[in-house]
Amino acid sequence: MIKIAIVLAIIGHILCGVSDCLLSYSPKGRLDFKNIKDQDKMSELFADMPLSFPLASMIMGTFAITLFGFGYFALCFWIKDYSATAANIMFIATVVFLVSIVVHHVLCGVVEWGYIRLGRTAEARTAMLELQKKTISTMLIGYAGWLTLLVTLFVMVIQGMTGLPVWGCIFNTAVIILLLVPTRIPAKGNVAGTLMFIGILFLV
Repeated sequence: MIKIAIVLAIIGHILCGVSDCLLSYSPKGRLDFKNIKDQDKMSELFADMPLSFPLASMIMGTFAITLFGFGYFALCFWIKDYSATAANIMFIATVVFLVSIVVHHVLCGVVEWGYIRLGRTAEARTAMLELQKKTISTMLIGYAGWLTLLVTLFVMVIQGMTGLPVWGCIFNTAVIILLLVPTRIPAKGNVAGTLMFIGILFLV
């Protein structure tokens, strides 16, 4: 059963990566967060952006997060055979991560949809950025939960407290993201999550 859950997680991270790209790319190119405060550049970038992109991203992202949630919960139940404490920490962290990150992903879609729907004006940009800033806690809490479960998993593996080889600690999203930071690969978190679950799939 754990392998099925891991396969669902791989599919989920791939779909979530696609949903991230629907928000990060418009027909005119990739969103550069350095330009968010520049109304002219923002308006130009989203001039040809279909409203269907952020809508599809919200729906696909929610479905994708549900899918990869199975994989994270499977890891929690798997690690329980080695440490009940670690399993409980990972379980709570996973719940916090999944709930918060779904809300954050939907809000990101709402912000982009609202900006485009309201005519890409300076007022629309100000209002949508205000919404994003006032709800940023959903992202911070979500990633705090994610980091907690990843660090717990890393510590368990590198200390040889699981059935995985110690070198299997490299199959950890936190480790892989550090390797991807210098690159321009989009949706790095989901690429790293996909690689982590692919690696674990062959080790468990």
